[in-house]
Amino acid sequence: MKRRLDQFVLILATAGLCWLGMQAVHELGHVLAALAGGESVRKVVLHPMAISRTDASHDRHPLLVIWGGPIAGVVLPLAALAVARALRSGLFYLFQFFAGFCLIANGAYLGVGSFVGVGDAGDLLQHGAPQGLLILFGLLCFPAGLILWNGLGPHFGLGASRGRVDRCAVLWSLGLLLVIVLAEVVAGSR
Repeated sequence: MKRRLDQFVLILATAGLCWLGMQAVHELGHVLAALAGGESVRKVVLHPMAISRTDASHDRHPLLVIWGGPIAGVVLPLAALAVARALRSGLFYLFQFFAGFCLIANGAYLGVGSFVGVGDAGDLLQHGAPQGLLILFGLLCFPAGLILWNGLGPHFGLGASRGRVDRCAVLWSLGLLLVIVLAEVVAGSR
């Protein structure tokens, strides 16, 4: 029973971390692109009970600002995965799962979003980005994320591992999730 509880906590905490982390790196990309393009950033919304967003001007380089979110949203997690692998971290699979999650989320966001014109996809289309480019981004990122996820099941107690997970991963994932949620709630209440 304890083994299954650890497995459940690891999966749930990792999913929560991936969602909040994906939003954070995505918005960081918008902020960095806005600053690089000489735009102003008025507000960044990061809260566990809200969909993230960055309010920035789009006066000089709107496409740069908008593309910054999805591009950084996949490049930064892949870079973190490369560092974790280079350092031979025993928890590399958490970085691999996160990178896969970010690829899938950002790919689906732009690829599918290009058909319904919502969020960044809608903004990109409105500022002249070709729909085919958004679809291509989705078609490259989504399967790449699935490839990164392939074979990770045993690390999360699935398949032959029969619920066995690394207790250190459980504690790190849960602890980091709690810290991030608390930080976002405190920062969001200001």
